[in-house]
Amino acid sequence: MESLYTAKATAEGGRLGKVKSSDGTLDLALSMPKSLGGQEKENATNPEQLFAAGYAACFDSALNLVARQSRKRIESKVTAEVSIGKDLDGGFKLAVALFVAVKGISLEEAEDLVALAHTVCPYSKATKGNIEVALQTVLL
Repeated sequence: MESLYTAKATAEGGRLGKVKSSDGTLDLALSMPKSLGGQEKENATNPEQLFAAGYAACFDSALNLVARQSRKRIESKVTAEVSIGKDLDGGFKLAVALFVAVKGISLEEAEDLVALAHTVCPYSKATKGNIEVALQTVLL
């Protein structure tokens, strides 16, 4: 891979600490969700929310790229749900559901573009074979 951009962030204190990007744009407190035994501090996030935000943004960009390449004019919105749960080996595992809403084309065309975007998106490529990713396409 030829690197075009590298993001750098540092975490301190694990799920109860903080995370900060090297340029200072992100500077966030972390909190453990109640369902994982935490107290969910106000104005704090967690790794799953950060992953969901990144995946949603990246997938929406990939969708719009493949739409442009297919000469389709669309509007879209992607919601990513990232779940964490116990794995069979005693550790933890992630699963993702992407809810993709598209306007400007038929549902069949939208589903085709979503499937194509799933082959182009770097997050989808990184999770392929590692994390279960479910895709759901609807019209806006």
